[in-house]
Amino acid sequence: MKRALIISGGWEGHYPEKITRIFEQMIEVEGFEVDITNSLHSIHNAYPLNAYQLIIPNWTMGQIPFDSMSAILEAVQNGTGIAGVHGGMGDAFRNETEYQFMVGGQFVAHPGGQDVEYTVVIKDEEHVVTKGVNDFDIKSELYYMHIDPSIQVLAATKTNQIDMPVAWTKTYGKGKVFYCSIGHKPEDLMNKDCWTLIKNGLLWASANG
Repeated sequence: MKRALIISGGWEGHYPEKITRIFEQMIEVEGFEVDITNSLHSIHNAYPLNAYQLIIPNWTMGQIPFDSMSAILEAVQNGTGIAGVHGGMGDAFRNETEYQFMVGGQFVAHPGGQDVEYTVVIKDEEHVVTKGVNDFDIKSELYYMHIDPSIQVLAATKTNQIDMPVAWTKTYGKGKVFYCSIGHKPEDLMNKDCWTLIKNGLLWASANG
């Protein structure tokens, strides 16, 4: 049985508890044993991260102890996958530049506020993560991000006359990384195509090899 650890907390405006339950629902039906921690201080002591196939960070902003961050980075470098959404992964631990490098991007603005209507366009239709996913419209908070040019863009939207990545993959050491910028509210993830995209991303990141 595969194991996943969800790190749940941070800024309450991103509904960490509700989003965590959605993640849990997504992967338990795929046979995962899911552990959840609400503490950044216990990670390096209480959880053998190298024994997990997947880490899901769901912690907007905040500060993480050095030992806990080091344990996460080491686990991913050694082959544990990491995947998440919106600020829970893409705006976490703002002082941790190595973490941002691992993720492949960092939030810098949300043009238009929280209720922007935009179209998500699938850019890589051949990737396993986009299987069964169509272009879709969503009304939510649109993330403008600084990004690593090495990411593999799976989906994007048009903003400020450029294609801004919405979902991508990359690797960090031996570990697979998946990120999707959608997820300001739990309802965002209920969109059928968005749900499929994120679920596929979680499963892809957890698969070694």
